[in-house]
Amino acid sequence: MTNILVKCLVLAILGLSLSCKEKTEPESTSNAPRNEKPNIVLILADDQGWGDLVISGNNNLATPNIDAIANNGVTFDHFYVSPVCSPTRAELLTGRYFPRVGVYSTSSGGERLNLDETTLAEVFKQAGYATAAYGKWHNGMQPPYHPNARGFDDFYGFCSGHWGNYFSPMLEHNGEIVKGDGFIIDDLTNKGLDFMDRNKERPFFLYLPYNTPHSPMQVPDEYWNRLKDKELALKYHGEEEENENFTRAALAMVENIDYNVGRVIDRLRDLELEENTLIIYLSDNGPNGWRWNAGMRGRKGSTDEGGVRSHLVMQWKNQLPKGKHISEIASSIDILPTLSDLAQIEVNTLKPLDGKSLKPLLMVNSPSWDARVVYNHWNGSTSIRTQKYRLDSKDRLYDMVMDGGQTTDLSGKLPQLTDSLKQLKRDWLQEVMPKSKATEDRPFTLGHPDYVYTQIPARDGVAHGNIDRSNRHPNDTFFTNWKSTKDSISWDVEVLADGEFEVELYYTVKEQDLGSEFELRLGESSLKATITTAHDPPLVGAERDRDPRIESYTKDFRPMDLGKITLKKGRGNLVLKALKMPGEEVMDVRLLLFKRVN
Repeated sequence: MTNILVKCLVLAILGLSLSCKEKTEPESTSNAPRNEKPNIVLILADDQGWGDLVISGNNNLATPNIDAIANNGVTFDHFYVSPVCSPTRAELLTGRYFPRVGVYSTSSGGERLNLDETTLAEVFKQAGYATAAYGKWHNGMQPPYHPNARGFDDFYGFCSGHWGNYFSPMLEHNGEIVKGDGFIIDDLTNKGLDFMDRNKERPFFLYLPYNTPHSPMQVPDEYWNRLKDKELALKYHGEEEENENFTRAALAMVENIDYNVGRVIDRLRDLELEENTLIIYLSDNGPNGWRWNAGMRGRKGSTDEGGVRSHLVMQWKNQLPKGKHISEIASSIDILPTLSDLAQIEVNTLKPLDGKSLKPLLMVNSPSWDARVVYNHWNGSTSIRTQKYRLDSKDRLYDMVMDGGQTTDLSGKLPQLTDSLKQLKRDWLQEVMPKSKATEDRPFTLGHPDYVYTQIPARDGVAHGNIDRSNRHPNDTFFTNWKSTKDSISWDVEVLADGEFEVELYYTVKEQDLGSEFELRLGESSLKATITTAHDPPLVGAERDRDPRIESYTKDFRPMDLGKITLKKGRGNLVLKALKMPGEEVMDVRLLLFKRVN
């Protein structure tokens, strides 16, 4: 049975219809002149649950600025994202389900978008917009996977899946290593405000993918002090134990996000741009802890309702209705077609979109809207959401209108619907999942001819011998315990074009271990150096954490100039190994930075 026939059968059971003919979009009801493009500000929270906002009914915290976007604009009450970070970002950027676009994990290269995918930033840049992203990218680090290579003129933040320090940490600006300025969310917002100031005379697309309330749970005292001793009026409903200290830290981080959302709106008003700016706010998955989430089942990582439901609130003054709630289901794959449609920008992508424009729902009181299904998938688990039902990863069926907590399995009472949804699930997996492991055999790219910098971090390396990774969660890790000349670190890389590169190594070493000689080699090219300067800073993080972390602690790594190396185009193993070791250890290694000079 074909996928379209199965859909028609499912929707017929639901008493709905599906048009099998291509439809034209309704004409815009916007009063904005066609030659005046709206600015776009897209704000994405990290690990904030649906229940972590006042508009959800949570009175444990205050979020007046995010609430104001909803009150002054439109709220999607049933909006769905992926269960974890990089898949949602991939879907948001491409309008396509993440298994199609090369994403299969959240680290070590599995978070990268295939190079034949067209991003939201590329669409808007082609239409004449200034584009910038400030925050957590999490869809590829080395060009051509880097945000500068995916349509963003300016990038400031970090490309990994999580970071180890939120107070003046090591970050990057367009590939160059820099030091942050203050609390990271405040800092990222400052960059966004400056970007709007610089581009107030032209249309701009500003993407603010914040990295909180993702752990480690760090937040300035001002926010923590308001919540650290507060009695939680709303608590987690299930059997799992809630860590209330962790919950308070997460809510304090959300209050800081809200403060920065208010700063963005205030700056738009100061620049007299609010009426011509579309502001969008959402989160990337369910909550990163067991806390109040309106009784829904599941949290981050789960394909149940609580793991994938997010608010989507949108404000465009005098264009979108004020205070409107939309009950139709929608998904992160709909962001690209919706924003381009609202901005009246033609979309020319290399691959067909899975998402659809939500403009009819936004602009029309009673739109003609075909029923649809939304798919949620992660780590071998797949569930399906229709307007009324969810078929979970174990093929249990729930009436989500009457049973939002997924407590009563209806699969036995509704076998025909259950079988039809199971068939839809099988068809979808057959269609979107990669037919081979080719995407998992992608080396890390080095030396793209159009970009100056390439970072090769510990995250992407393989340790040999005694060398350990500082934590099992690799994204912010470094290599340590280098105790033998037989030990080494390697990276599977592909040099994209011949060139000469200056190389810096970010390291730490104890005074008593000075004097180690080491070599960096790729094929026939090599550099040799000796460690002559001690740098042994303490680990940082614990003193700032409001709740114990699971990620690696960090420290201040020192750059060492290794000199210049000439590399030839092609694939090979980049190897760092010790030649002489007078002390007990060689060094700890955070990353290599290659700068193309020729």
